[in-house]
Amino acid sequence: MAELTSLCVFCGARSGANPDLVTAARALGTAIGASGRTLVFGGGRVGLMGELARATQEAGGHVAGFIPEHLERIEVADKALPELHIVPDMHTRKLGMFERADAFCVLPGGLGTLDETFEIMTWRQLGLHDKPIALLNIGGYWDPLLALVDRIIADGFAGESSRRLFTVVDTTDAVLPTLAAELAGRAEGNGVPPERGARALG
Repeated sequence: MAELTSLCVFCGARSGANPDLVTAARALGTAIGASGRTLVFGGGRVGLMGELARATQEAGGHVAGFIPEHLERIEVADKALPELHIVPDMHTRKLGMFERADAFCVLPGGLGTLDETFEIMTWRQLGLHDKPIALLNIGGYWDPLLALVDRIIADGFAGESSRRLFTVVDTTDAVLPTLAAELAGRAEGNGVPPERGARALG
Protein backbone atom coordinates (compact mmCIF):
# COMPACT_ATOMS: atom_id res chain seq x y z
CA MET A 1 0.00 0.00 0.00
CA ALA A 2 1.36 3.43 -0.95
CA GLU A 3 1.92 5.65 2.05
CA LEU A 4 2.06 9.42 2.38
CA THR A 5 5.58 10.03 3.69
CA SER A 6 6.32 13.40 2.09
CA LEU A 7 4.07 16.28 1.08
CA CYS A 8 4.96 19.09 -1.30
CA VAL A 9 3.19 22.33 -0.44
CA PHE A 10 2.91 25.24 -2.87
CA CYS A 11 2.15 28.58 -1.20
CA GLY A 12 2.96 32.26 -1.17
CA ALA A 13 6.30 33.88 -0.42
CA ARG A 14 4.17 36.62 1.14
CA SER A 15 1.89 36.26 4.14
CA GLY A 16 -1.09 37.96 2.49
CA ALA A 17 -3.63 40.31 4.03
CA ASN A 18 -5.72 37.65 5.81
CA PRO A 19 -4.19 36.45 9.11
CA ASP A 20 -6.23 33.24 8.85
CA LEU A 21 -3.89 32.15 6.07
CA VAL A 22 -0.85 32.31 8.35
CA THR A 23 -2.78 30.33 10.93
CA ALA A 24 -3.65 27.72 8.31
CA ALA A 25 -0.06 27.45 7.07
CA ARG A 26 1.23 26.94 10.59
CA ALA A 27 -1.51 24.41 11.37
CA LEU A 28 -0.64 22.38 8.29
CA GLY A 29 3.06 22.53 9.13
CA THR A 30 2.34 21.34 12.66
CA ALA A 31 0.25 18.45 11.33
CA ILE A 32 2.99 17.41 8.90
CA GLY A 33 5.68 17.53 11.58
CA ALA A 34 3.62 15.80 14.27
CA SER A 35 2.82 12.96 11.86
CA GLY A 36 6.51 12.33 11.17
CA ARG A 37 6.20 13.25 7.50
CA THR A 38 8.55 15.36 5.39
CA LEU A 39 7.58 18.81 4.09
CA VAL A 40 8.83 19.58 0.58
CA PHE A 41 8.57 23.28 -0.30
CA GLY A 42 10.13 26.25 -2.04
CA GLY A 43 12.97 26.81 0.42
CA GLY A 44 12.19 30.38 1.48
CA ARG A 45 11.89 31.65 5.05
CA VAL A 46 9.42 34.46 4.32
CA GLY A 47 5.66 34.56 3.86
CA LEU A 48 3.45 31.51 4.17
CA MET A 49 6.40 29.37 3.06
CA GLY A 50 8.44 30.39 6.06
CA GLU A 51 5.57 29.96 8.53
CA LEU A 52 4.82 26.51 7.14
CA ALA A 53 8.43 25.32 7.36
CA ARG A 54 9.03 26.68 10.85
CA ALA A 55 5.88 25.05 12.18
CA THR A 56 6.86 21.72 10.60
CA GLN A 57 10.27 21.80 12.23
CA GLU A 58 8.89 22.93 15.57
CA ALA A 59 6.63 19.87 15.54
CA GLY A 60 9.58 17.56 14.86
CA GLY A 61 9.20 17.09 11.10
CA HIS A 62 11.86 17.03 8.41
CA VAL A 63 11.91 19.84 5.83
CA ALA A 64 13.36 19.73 2.31
CA GLY A 65 13.61 23.05 0.48
CA PHE A 66 14.26 23.73 -3.21
CA ILE A 67 15.12 27.24 -4.33
CA PRO A 68 16.64 28.56 -7.58
CA GLU A 69 19.77 30.68 -7.47
CA HIS A 70 18.03 33.82 -8.75
CA LEU A 71 15.45 33.69 -5.93
CA GLU A 72 17.90 32.83 -3.16
CA ARG A 73 17.96 36.46 -2.00
CA ILE A 74 14.43 37.57 -3.01
CA GLU A 75 12.66 34.71 -1.21
CA VAL A 76 15.38 34.69 1.47
CA ALA A 77 16.57 31.09 1.32
CA ASP A 78 16.46 29.43 4.73
CA LYS A 79 20.09 28.36 5.10
CA ALA A 80 19.27 26.70 8.42
CA LEU A 81 17.09 24.03 6.83
CA PRO A 82 18.24 20.45 7.40
CA GLU A 83 17.92 19.87 3.64
CA LEU A 84 18.25 22.81 1.24
CA HIS A 85 18.79 22.40 -2.50
CA ILE A 86 19.93 25.52 -4.36
CA VAL A 87 19.20 24.76 -8.00
CA PRO A 88 19.98 26.60 -11.25
CA ASP A 89 16.46 27.50 -12.39
CA MET A 90 12.70 27.25 -11.81
CA HIS A 91 12.30 24.12 -13.92
CA THR A 92 14.87 22.25 -11.86
CA ARG A 93 13.18 23.46 -8.68
CA LYS A 94 9.77 22.15 -9.72
CA LEU A 95 11.18 18.84 -10.91
CA GLY A 96 13.10 18.39 -7.66
CA MET A 97 10.01 19.05 -5.55
CA PHE A 98 7.95 16.71 -7.73
CA GLU A 99 10.42 13.85 -7.41
CA ARG A 100 10.73 14.30 -3.63
CA ALA A 101 6.97 14.28 -2.89
CA ASP A 102 4.26 11.64 -2.65
CA ALA A 103 1.45 14.20 -2.96
CA PHE A 104 0.78 17.93 -3.25
CA CYS A 105 -1.18 20.55 -1.34
CA VAL A 106 -1.79 24.10 -2.57
CA LEU A 107 -2.24 26.92 -0.08
CA PRO A 108 -3.09 30.49 -1.11
CA GLY A 109 -0.36 32.29 -3.01
CA GLY A 110 0.37 34.44 -6.02
CA LEU A 111 1.32 33.89 -9.65
CA GLY A 112 4.22 31.61 -8.75
CA THR A 113 1.90 29.37 -6.77
CA LEU A 114 -0.52 29.29 -9.71
CA ASP A 115 2.32 28.38 -12.06
CA GLU A 116 3.35 25.43 -9.88
CA THR A 117 -0.25 24.33 -9.43
CA PHE A 118 -1.21 24.37 -13.10
CA GLU A 119 1.98 22.58 -14.09
CA ILE A 120 1.51 19.73 -11.60
CA MET A 121 -2.16 19.42 -12.64
CA THR A 122 -1.23 19.40 -16.33
CA TRP A 123 1.39 16.71 -15.74
CA ARG A 124 -1.30 14.60 -14.08
CA GLN A 125 -3.74 15.25 -16.93
CA LEU A 126 -1.08 14.08 -19.41
CA GLY A 127 -0.48 10.89 -17.42
CA LEU A 128 3.04 11.85 -16.35
CA HIS A 129 2.13 11.10 -12.73
CA ASP A 130 -0.82 10.10 -10.57
CA LYS A 131 0.09 11.79 -7.30
CA PRO A 132 -2.83 13.29 -5.36
CA ILE A 133 -3.30 17.07 -5.38
CA ALA A 134 -5.35 18.99 -2.79
CA LEU A 135 -6.37 22.63 -2.86
CA LEU A 136 -6.71 24.05 0.66
CA ASN A 137 -9.57 26.49 0.12
CA ILE A 138 -9.34 28.64 3.24
CA GLY A 139 -11.95 31.39 3.19
CA GLY A 140 -12.95 30.47 -0.36
CA TYR A 141 -9.59 31.64 -1.72
CA TRP A 142 -9.63 29.18 -4.60
CA ASP A 143 -13.30 29.68 -5.55
CA PRO A 144 -12.37 31.88 -8.56
CA LEU A 145 -9.99 29.18 -9.77
CA LEU A 146 -12.71 26.55 -9.45
CA ALA A 147 -15.07 28.79 -11.40
CA LEU A 148 -12.42 29.18 -14.10
CA VAL A 149 -12.04 25.40 -14.37
CA ASP A 150 -15.83 25.14 -14.76
CA ARG A 151 -15.74 27.78 -17.50
CA ILE A 152 -12.90 26.01 -19.32
CA ILE A 153 -14.96 22.80 -19.30
CA ALA A 154 -18.19 24.57 -20.28
CA ASP A 155 -16.48 26.24 -23.24
CA GLY A 156 -15.12 22.93 -24.49
CA PHE A 157 -11.42 23.38 -23.77
CA ALA A 158 -11.28 20.46 -21.32
CA GLY A 159 -13.35 17.46 -20.37
CA GLU A 160 -15.32 16.78 -17.20
CA SER A 161 -12.43 14.60 -15.99
CA SER A 162 -10.39 17.76 -15.38
CA ARG A 163 -12.34 18.25 -12.15
CA ARG A 164 -10.89 14.97 -10.90
CA LEU A 165 -7.29 16.12 -11.23
CA PHE A 166 -7.49 17.63 -7.74
CA THR A 167 -9.49 17.54 -4.54
CA VAL A 168 -10.74 20.57 -2.63
CA VAL A 169 -10.41 20.58 1.15
CA ASP A 170 -11.78 23.34 3.36
CA THR A 171 -9.83 22.72 6.58
CA THR A 172 -6.20 21.98 7.40
CA ASP A 173 -7.32 18.94 9.43
CA ALA A 174 -8.64 17.34 6.24
CA VAL A 175 -5.46 17.67 4.16
CA LEU A 176 -3.35 14.73 5.36
CA PRO A 177 -6.22 12.21 5.78
CA THR A 178 -7.61 13.09 2.35
CA LEU A 179 -4.29 12.71 0.55
CA ALA A 180 -3.33 9.57 2.48
CA ALA A 181 -6.68 7.96 1.66
CA GLU A 182 -6.33 8.78 -2.03
CA LEU A 183 -2.82 7.31 -2.13
CA ALA A 184 -4.01 4.15 -0.42
CA GLY A 185 -6.99 3.86 -2.79
CA ARG A 186 -4.76 4.33 -5.82
CA ALA A 187 -2.46 1.53 -4.63
CA GLU A 188 -5.50 -0.75 -4.36
CA GLY A 189 -6.65 0.16 -7.85
CA ASN A 190 -9.40 2.52 -6.71
CA GLY A 191 -7.46 5.74 -6.80
CA VAL A 192 -9.73 7.84 -8.97
CA PRO A 193 -9.80 11.30 -7.37
CA PRO A 194 -13.27 12.36 -6.20
CA GLU A 195 -15.29 14.94 -8.08
CA ARG A 196 -14.48 18.45 -7.03
CA GLY A 197 -18.00 18.92 -5.71
CA ALA A 198 -17.50 16.22 -3.05
CA ARG A 199 -15.49 18.39 -0.72
CA ALA A 200 -13.43 16.93 2.11
CA LEU A 201 -14.66 18.88 5.12
CA GLY A 202 -12.59 17.21 7.84
